[in-house]
Amino acid sequence: MARRIYLVEDEISLDVLLKKYLEKEGYEVVTFTDGKTASEHITDTPDMWVLDIMLPEMDGYELIKRIKSHREDTPVIFMSARNEELDRVVGLELGSDDYLSKPFLPRELVIRVNRLMERLYGNSNKDGDDINLGTYILSRKRRTLLDENGEISLTNNEFELLLYFSLNKNIVLNREQILDSVWGQDYFGSDRVVDDTIRRLRKKAENLSLDTVYGYGYKLTVK
Repeated sequence: MARRIYLVEDEISLDVLLKKYLEKEGYEVVTFTDGKTASEHITDTPDMWVLDIMLPEMDGYELIKRIKSHREDTPVIFMSARNEELDRVVGLELGSDDYLSKPFLPRELVIRVNRLMERLYGNSNKDGDDINLGTYILSRKRRTLLDENGEISLTNNEFELLLYFSLNKNIVLNREQILDSVWGQDYFGSDRVVDDTIRRLRKKAENLSLDTVYGYGYKLTVK
């Protein structure tokens, strides 16, 4: 059964666009255009809420308070076009699991949703614990990469990075997306850590199609 997302966004064009992208990814999406109407469905059991902060009648802050009061472990992603740092901090204090600053690409929301769903609910990949990457198999249970010659040992960061690419096959990802999703939003080191980790992965798995998209980021190509 498809995971269900409640999307609360008062900008109709953006609401329709995000709903389309999420449904294309395989999610069931229910949308609301104001906080008050959304609040009437808090006793429902969606797998995730995606909330804009600036909403008519009831803002996202009040809405997440009610959501968490009803069921504390309900995952919530905040969206906001206001003061990014303030909203991020307040959102985290209220229990949000992730945060997106507007404007953003719809695909970025899909990536964040996929990552959070994966972390909270486990792998919904049809291959179970194993992910097919052409001549390689990524074993989630063993946290390693396999080829015809056996096991390729990976560090924790190498595994997490390759898993992130594997869950977003054939999608171009920029450094900021990769850092936030793999190293976390609290990471304060150099973004060159992404390049260094990818370089090590390429050396360990020479047949892996981990391509550089110059001027943007990287893509794992799997046919």
